[in-house]
Amino acid sequence: MSKNYKQAAATVVYLIFIIVIPVALTLQSIESPATLTQTSSNPTPLGYTISLSLFLFPMTALIIWLWRHKENNFHKKAFIYCIALMSPTGIILDILFGNTFFAFENHDAVTGITFPAVGGPLPVEELIFYISGFTTVLLIYIWCDEYWFEKYNVPDYTNESQNINKALQFHWQSLIIGLSLILAAIIYKKFFSETPAGFPWYFIYIMTVAIIPSMALYKSVRPFINWRAFSFTFFIIVLISLIWETTLALPYGWWGFQDNAMIGIYIDAWHRLPIEEIFVWFTVSYATIIIFETIKIWLASRKRLKDFL
Repeated sequence: MSKNYKQAAATVVYLIFIIVIPVALTLQSIESPATLTQTSSNPTPLGYTISLSLFLFPMTALIIWLWRHKENNFHKKAFIYCIALMSPTGIILDILFGNTFFAFENHDAVTGITFPAVGGPLPVEELIFYISGFTTVLLIYIWCDEYWFEKYNVPDYTNESQNINKALQFHWQSLIIGLSLILAAIIYKKFFSETPAGFPWYFIYIMTVAIIPSMALYKSVRPFINWRAFSFTFFIIVLISLIWETTLALPYGWWGFQDNAMIGIYIDAWHRLPIEEIFVWFTVSYATIIIFETIKIWLASRKRLKDFL
């Protein structure tokens, strides 16, 4: 296996930072954000419902691509297992915490079909959003790994997987970073935020779901990740999220956020987008790809799950 994965991983982080820093500086320069003036009581009929096509269209196209290629049977099985593991994290988030973290004020932007959740029913579009979101992220990565950036993937998982004695290897760096960020979020919320009431539960949930897999699996999985495919996937998801949230969902009230459950850092130029959503854009790709690669290694090793872990 090539040892260039460390440099490739570092390059991805570097690319993210050289984009994030100037964007942050530019957004910070906006002292008086413009506001949207509504000219209709129903400016976006079924807007949220129709906007799900941003995930559903590429998802459908890539599923057709994946299933038409017989040589990808190995990846099909790993794909199904990964989606079965990752989708519940979004569904549980909605059912247990949807009304605590979010607000859905524009009832004309959805079909009106709901599902039961703690605190009251939520639009079914939310379930479709999470399931199609995880699926699209994973399919983009698979397509990049097996086609667009095929040159940089691991060609022989069966052989390379034998070099892993155990997949679960604690990663102290991830634990330290995760706990430090959670502590910083709590301190900011309680002592510096304009809305100190409540607790930054949304951020804690995000960090817990993303950091736990990296703590346990990152060391084993890192050499197998196609980092070029990861970077492409990440930037595509960021592009979709920017279009979706900052230009449509927030200004038109498709969904919003409960201040009591947020850290209290908002991007005013993007209609008070909470900083938590920036973390979501990264952690969804990160966690999904780590879980997928772990499943691929396990399937290739032909070991019992207990022995593999």
